[in-house]
Amino acid sequence: MTKRRTERATRPPREDRAAQVARADRAERQGAERVARRRTTRREEAQSLDEAPTGRGVSFRCHHCHADVPMDAPGTQHRNHCPFCLWSRHVDDEPGDRAADCLASMEPIAIAVRKDGEWLLIHRCNGCGVLSSNRVAGDDNPLLLVRIAVKPLAQPPFPLDRLAQI
Repeated sequence: MTKRRTERATRPPREDRAAQVARADRAERQGAERVARRRTTRREEAQSLDEAPTGRGVSFRCHHCHADVPMDAPGTQHRNHCPFCLWSRHVDDEPGDRAADCLASMEPIAIAVRKDGEWLLIHRCNGCGVLSSNRVAGDDNPLLLVRIAVKPLAQPPFPLDRLAQI
């Protein structure tokens, strides 16, 4: 009985463990290289979309509604969302720098209002969850802006019957 236990408990020779470690390191390096290639490809794709010429200058294609969106926007210097569906893409760490690695779609989730009355769109990244605020442009869809602004009133976090009790 003790012989079986010792046979099971014996470890493989050191050479096998060293080979396993080397194999694991190789797989990790290959995985990292794949991720780096994927990021580079996505970055090149984003840059090629930004460089597509239109009649009004440089444009990009919306990842949500697939509309061609001109880069120049009334009321803002850095167009970063579609005026038709208000969705954005996570391309900026700081406004206009185009340095973000995420490149996922960003959903418009809320409206904020500055002290001077200017509206801001609040976007949430579907890839990393970061929140960002973007100035509303003059050509943004007003119906969608109002729909987002009144959403908390249309869907309150409590039953509307409670208001009658007050």
